[in-house]
Order: sequence, then C-alpha cells, then structure tokens
Amino acid sequence: MSEIREAVRLRYAEAAKQAAAGSCCDAACDCGFLPEGAVELALATPLSLGSGHPLALAALKPGEVVLDLGSGAGVDVLVAAKLVGDGGHAYGVDMTDEMLALAAANQQKSGITNASFLKGTIESAPLPAESVDVVISNCVINLAEDKGAVLRDAFRVLRPGGRFAVADMVALDEAATPEPDLDSWASCMAGAIPVEKYRTLLGEAGFVDVSIDVEGTTGSVVNANVRATKPR
Repeated sequence: MSEIREAVRLRYAEAAKQAAAGSCCDAACDCGFLPEGAVELALATPLSLGSGHPLALAALKPGEVVLDLGSGAGVDVLVAAKLVGDGGHAYGVDMTDEMLALAAANQQKSGITNASFLKGTIESAPLPAESVDVVISNCVINLAEDKGAVLRDAFRVLRPGGRFAVADMVALDEAATPEPDLDSWASCMAGAIPVEKYRTLLGEAGFVDVSIDVEGTTGSVVNANVRATKPR
C-alpha cells in the first residue's frame, strides 16, 4: 500500500472510530451514525449531503443501479437506495474496515435492504464490467493517488449510456496545486488536480459530454460538480 493511501485510510479509520464512540468528527464528512429520520431528511434536502451534491447531480431514476466510490459511513448509498427503489440497487465501495462497519450499522438502523457495502479501492471496484447505471462520489476521488485509474475503472463498470456524477475538489490552476504532503493529501487538499487536467483524464478514460462546474473562484482548491457520460 502506498504511503498516501495508508495516510488516507488511517485518517478515515480514526474518523469512524470517533463516530462509533459518539464523539464529533469533521462536520463536513458523512462519518457518524445516522440519527432517526436522517435518510428521509436527506431525501427531502439532497443538497445538504456531505461537502458536495452527487445525488442531485445524478438525477437517479427508479430501477437504476448505483455505485458510490469511497462510500464512508454510507449516507449517500442509503439515500440512493431509497431513490432507485426496490427495483434498483445501490453499492458502496470503501477500503477502510472501520467505515464499512459504520456503514453496515447505519444500514441496519435504516432498514434499507437494496444496498450493499463492498471492501475495495476506488481504482478497482469489486464489480463486473458494465454492471451499473450511475457512478457517484462525494469528495473522494481527489484523495486517490492515481486519478486516471479511478476514472478508467468508473468507465469500466458503467453500462453504455451510463452517467458519472461526482462532487470533488479541484485546483483552479497548476500553480494553485498545494505541495504534496501526507496530512494535506488526506485532508482533501494536496490531491486536488487542475480543472483542465481532470477534463483531460475523463476524456482519456473514454467519457464524453464532460462538464466541470466550479463552485467559487477564490482560493487555491475549490468544490466542483463533475458530470460525464459513457457513450452508447
């Protein structure tokens, strides 16, 4: 395991342990146990999820199969499962055992059955090729060391015509990219890449209809809504 991946794993393992113990972790992360009615609240106000809005971007339809890359405590997965209904399914993939345990506990509490949490990396999801309709992610791809590998694997698992809809962090330009160090990478800063590089990597993976909408024009690293489609 690379130093960067291990730093990310340790950071989110600790966040999951704090949440399981009932202490507060990063308020911007979906890392705690679900309070009563949380899934219903998230369905009513999808833009409040996490640090981004992947479910709003995805426009999920009943019967679709969804994959959440870096699913953490599972909030987006459980809401997605509600949105696609009994005829659909929502998968979450995460590499951190502690987060997977938290997600399982949240799923049990929610009573949602059309969701599954899988251990794996976002560079190589444990799902067959052309098996999902939509790939979502909430501020996680920036944590990957090899973003090209993540995007190529997302393309692999999508069916023809499938949608890629993620919230992520991007750098406004090459010069704005922070100097890499393990702590800043694990905290979603140093791993952010420039918008045009992100666009290029999506194209190289095979995606079309790429759009990257940046939220804000100040600061070195900003939120972005990223959409793309796998050709039919």
